Formats: sequence, structure tokens, C-alpha cells
Amino acid sequence: MREIAPLEATRAELAHRGVAVSEFLHDAGGVFHHAGTQARVSGPDPERRSYSSFASFSDSDGNDWILQEITARRPGG
Repeated sequence: MREIAPLEATRAELAHRGVAVSEFLHDAGGVFHHAGTQARVSGPDPERRSYSSFASFSDSDGNDWILQEITARRPGG
């Protein structure tokens, strides 16, 4: 059985609670470093690098949230 990554488990829990969560996204060139949707690719980062996979949702108060997968913290983080 495949282990579910924390980002996938969090997304599944939000969806189970009725939250409309986006699909996973990653940047074709690595970590998102630009505005807009250019170079965004559907699905989690294939190498599961920290800070590279995202999903988003809005809460009932209209706040936008971004889930970001962190598999290993950067020094000082």
C-alpha cells in the first residue's frame, strides 16, 4: 500500500469536510517564483521537493489559503 503524503492527506480531509480544494500544482521550473499561472503543471512535484507542491482553497469568510508541501525544512526555517 502506498503511503499518503501529508499534502494529499490534508487535501483529502478538507474535501471530506466539504471544502472546494484545488488540484495539486507544481512549477515546471521548480519552486514557484513568479506571479500568474505560467509554467504551472497539474499534479504534485514529481520529485516531491520541499516548497514545490501546492493546493489552494477559500474559506467561508473569503480568505484564500495555500497549502504547500514541505518535506524537509530549509536551514533557519
